[in-house]
Formats: sequence, C-alpha cells, structure tokens
Amino acid sequence: MSQDKLKNKVASLPDASGVYIFKDRAGAIIYIGKAKSLKKRVQSYFSRYLSAKTQAMVAKIFDIEYKITSSESQAQILEASLIKDNQPQYNTSLKDDKSFPWIKITHEEFPVISIARRKIQKEEDRSLYFGPYTNVKLLRQAFKILRRIFGFRSCKTLPDRACLYYRLNLCPAPCVKRVSAAGYGEIISQIKLFLESRYEELINRLRQNMKAVAEGADFEEAAKIRDQINALSSFAQAPSASAKSLESEDLRKLLKLSKVPQRIEAFDISNISGQLACGSMVSFHKGSPDKHNYRRFRIKTVEGIDDYKMLAEVIRRRYIRLKEENLPLPDLILIDGGRSHLSVVDKELKRIRIKIPLASIAKERENLYTRNSKDPVKLNTDTPALNLIRRIRDEAHRFALAYHHLLRKKQILGK
Repeated sequence: MSQDKLKNKVASLPDASGVYIFKDRAGAIIYIGKAKSLKKRVQSYFSRYLSAKTQAMVAKIFDIEYKITSSESQAQILEASLIKDNQPQYNTSLKDDKSFPWIKITHEEFPVISIARRKIQKEEDRSLYFGPYTNVKLLRQAFKILRRIFGFRSCKTLPDRACLYYRLNLCPAPCVKRVSAAGYGEIISQIKLFLESRYEELINRLRQNMKAVAEGADFEEAAKIRDQINALSSFAQAPSASAKSLESEDLRKLLKLSKVPQRIEAFDISNISGQLACGSMVSFHKGSPDKHNYRRFRIKTVEGIDDYKMLAEVIRRRYIRLKEENLPLPDLILIDGGRSHLSVVDKELKRIRIKIPLASIAKERENLYTRNSKDPVKLNTDTPALNLIRRIRDEAHRFALAYHHLLRKKQILGK
C-alpha cells in the first residue's frame, strides 16, 4: 500500500474505541494496540515526535486493520487476547521493560482470580495468566465487571464462613460449599472465554445453560443467567442476533414499552450557522440498520439557526406522510438531544394526532429522557440498551453529516 493510500486509510478510521493492528508488507502483524479513539491514536504515529524504536516500527507499516469495541475497557481485553495469540514483534520491544499487570487464575480445585503485578516464570506455578494489560485503571474496571457478571473466589485461603462478597452476590462461596467443584469449574471456563474475547460463544453457552435450568424449573437460576447474558451483550463487538434481541428487550424495560421495539426511527439535524440546513432519519429493524428506509430532509420552512423548529418540521413531514399513505408507524422514535428536544417532538406528534413511543438521548451524560418521567433514565456503561442507542444515534449523526456535505459540494460546484 502506498503512503498516500495508507494516510487516507488512517484518515478514514472511526472516532471510536477499539483495537488497531499494524501489518508489514508480508502481511505479518507487527503491532497491536488499543485506543479510546482509533482515529486519534493511529494518527499520532504519523504526526508527532517518536522514539527511535517506534520510528523503526512505523517505517514498516504497510497496512492497518482495526476492530471496533463498545468500550475502552473491552478494547483492552481484546488487545491482550490478540497479543497473546499473535505475539507481535513490537509489542515486546516497545514496552521498555515496563511491568504491566496480568489477570491470574490459580490452579486448584476452586481457583483464585486476582490481578498480578508480574507473571511468574516457574514450572511449579501452573496458574493461567491473561494479559498483560497496559492500563491499570481500565483493568480494574474490567475486573469489577468480571466479578459482577460471574462472581469468583479472591481470598488466598478458604475461610470458615462466607464473606461480604457472597452476601453481595460477587462470590459463589465455595468456602461453605454453596457451589460444587464442577459448578465452580464451569464459572472459570466462562471467565476464560470472556478474557479471550469470545463473547458470542460465551453468550450461546449461557443461553443453553439458561434453557436447561428453566426446563428443570429452577427459575431463580435461569433469571441469574439471563442477567449475565444481558450484561455480556454490552461487550459484543459485532452484536449477534441474540445480543441485539437482548438489547431491544432491555430498551423495552428501560422505557416501559408495551412491546419490544422492532422498528426504531431516529432523527438528527445538521447545519452550519443556519446554512444548508438539513435533517436525516435512519431506520433500524431488529437492532440493525435498514438503509432502504433511510430518509433525507432539506429544511424548507425555517430561516436562521433554530434546531428545534427544524426538528419539528422534519417530524411533521415524516409522520404526516405515513399517516396520509396509511403506512406502518415505527415502534419507537429516538431523538438526539435532551428534554427540550423531546418536548418539541412530543408537541408535534400531538398536533398531527399520532401516538408513537418517544425518547431522547443526551450526549454528555448518556441520559435517556422520556415523556412520562421528570428525571432522566441514567444509563450505566454496561447497560445492554446503551449499545443499541449509541449505534442508532451515531448512524443518524453520520447520515445527517453526509447529506450536509453533499449539499455543500453541490453548492460549490453550482449544481
């Protein structure tokens, strides 16, 4: 790949968390890294002062691949897994002998899981190590998520009675025989899949377990596994059909909808100082983009800068047309904005006498606003529905910007 093509590829990288992979001319992986923003991180290799070792690596980059993740902590887990599998040359040489932590799983009947500062290179140590992880803060976040989803032993010696972790549902308490060796072994097996970023395989395995325990009428255990699946779906890099279904179900619960939203329409407005104002609507069906049903709107009735009036115009035009043509309405409308944006859309829908569930998402704090609650729904980063909301919101924003750029291009060319 030429330098111009390589630079163009770097410029086209998404501004999202994920893992980037550098390859040499022969196609061999020479470096794997994680980033909160793939674009910014990879661009930094080509636009700043670099150490001699890093310069030597950059000179060998012929191609770049990347994998998007739902969070930076997931990116770190995936990074460690890929490094373990591929052993890239520069992931070792660029560390400058720094000591990065590992996740350690001891070899015993009820293994202990802990964060280890170093990997013990001794034959008598039969522990499993996952890592190394280059960001201690992110590792500790991931470790907390791991404990919350699965629960595991962390005490060095088994006590005579259950500790606080058991009462908080963060440990199955092998110390007082609340779990068998076989049952605990299954938990460890699931944790290994998690640390290897094999999320889809893990979710399928849990779904099978949930079905089995439900058939045995152990509904409490089935509910526990269901909650594990819900939490894990937020880590899915490319959500499977089952993960998307879980996200939609989680969204239904958050918004207290009467049914799972299969069809969701989302809107965004794009303009620069009121010029070439336009709106976009994207349509998602069962958690995936339905591009055949995307729509563009050139703002016709609003002059100057007024995003609220522009949004009202787009909503009015969209749903009057559906009403007049007797076409199906979506199960949910999602707006990019806060309480004021929600209010504008709500009033417009009432004017045209259409009832559709409605929510808006505020970017700064990931708060979800609804008609029926004064306070927003605060979304945690491990909320499955948040992944679906982000995909829809980001796609609406991308589509609106793309249309605005097209209008600018036509204006410049005089078309």
